[in-house]
Amino acid sequence: MRTLLLADMVLTMDDQGRIHHDAGVLVEDNRIIAIAPRGAFEGAVAERVPLSRRLLMPGLINAHTHTPMTLFRGLAEGFSLLTLEGWFHGIRLWELSMTPDMIPPAVAVSCAEMIRTGTTCFADQYFFMDRIAPVVRASGMRAALAYGIVEVGDERAHDWALRAAEAFLESLRHDARLTGWVGPHALFVDNPLPTIQAELALADAYSAGLHIHLSTSGEEDAYCLQHYGVTAVQQMKRIGALDRRMIAAHCLTIPEEDLATLAAAPFAAVIAPSACMRAGRPAAPLKRMLAEGVRVALGTDNVAANNSYDLFKEMQILGKLMAYREGEPNPIPAKTLVEMVTTRAADALGLAEQVGSLEAGKRADLIALDLDAPGFAPRGAQDIYTALVYAVSGLAVQDVMCEGRWLMRDGRLLTVDYRAACDALEVAFAELQTRRARLKS
Repeated sequence: MRTLLLADMVLTMDDQGRIHHDAGVLVEDNRIIAIAPRGAFEGAVAERVPLSRRLLMPGLINAHTHTPMTLFRGLAEGFSLLTLEGWFHGIRLWELSMTPDMIPPAVAVSCAEMIRTGTTCFADQYFFMDRIAPVVRASGMRAALAYGIVEVGDERAHDWALRAAEAFLESLRHDARLTGWVGPHALFVDNPLPTIQAELALADAYSAGLHIHLSTSGEEDAYCLQHYGVTAVQQMKRIGALDRRMIAAHCLTIPEEDLATLAAAPFAAVIAPSACMRAGRPAAPLKRMLAEGVRVALGTDNVAANNSYDLFKEMQILGKLMAYREGEPNPIPAKTLVEMVTTRAADALGLAEQVGSLEAGKRADLIALDLDAPGFAPRGAQDIYTALVYAVSGLAVQDVMCEGRWLMRDGRLLTVDYRAACDALEVAFAELQTRRARLKS
């Protein structure tokens, strides 16, 4: 089936930075087959979808989150989730009260909120992936799903998690939209060397990437210097952890001399500015990372730490935070920030050949924004990248397509019943509170 999307503006995010005005995007089944001025499609046999006064652009990619943790939104106030102690007391004790049945409504709410604000693909890291994947699949979104492995000194629990992770990776071998990753919570501090080696072996067996947290507080470097005499990045290189694709959230305290090592590896740092600021942590050295050639992407982190999935908001926060950090206006160009949720994010997840830009041959993952939404006017006075980063929000998104399928039209969600998911989440939260109270008594 062919569908011709006709829009006032098409922002391709391709290597040439092409922006088409009064143009069409021709989609066949799940792929883009042509992008051209409207007149080039006269006589084309296709269903015509007029998107008057709308901007078409690639669907956004959230490179780091934990969708089940929507269940904990509002519960971690006052805790720094970027330290081991803060994470344990602010979140881990709640996680011990979770049951598998609480996962689906939390994930459904997460998917709905991401779709509503223009995200078509995300990288998730959590346990209970067997309960997460069906919800994501039903939502129509694309995802890189990392089976979370949390050791915290329990060897038997870790062995069970490894077996569960292997079964999960096996289940996604032939999935069109979902890819399996291995998700150690972090390396070193709560993860002894034999455990890390088992996780690396599992990733290699399935050609899977690693999704971790890195350098959130300096604890890993202190641990590695004490036990191995080198920094965390140097120890990662020594044990071969940097030999396969890796995305690492936060990367706040990486020593400057280690950036070249990361730039030479299939590694991407995922910056989550809202979560870091709310935890009272400093900003990542993004300008220096870019100068050194480190791959970078943007993520929201979980919504117990953020507390929003809106990547437009996240781009704005990151841009302003970097200006404050560097003491200069616009140290990170707005176009680079948009790349961090499109092309650069796709590259980080190993999906650059499929998504991240609007080009013939790529998958039809795209969004349409209302050009009459607050923030775009006057369109002649600001470039489109500046408008997207600093002036509009995800609520300007009106239409969302992933893999050639509409997930939202005219602001109406088509694949997730948001109200029903929220109602189910309230029931799950009440049960969580009851179980937590029993554990404390």
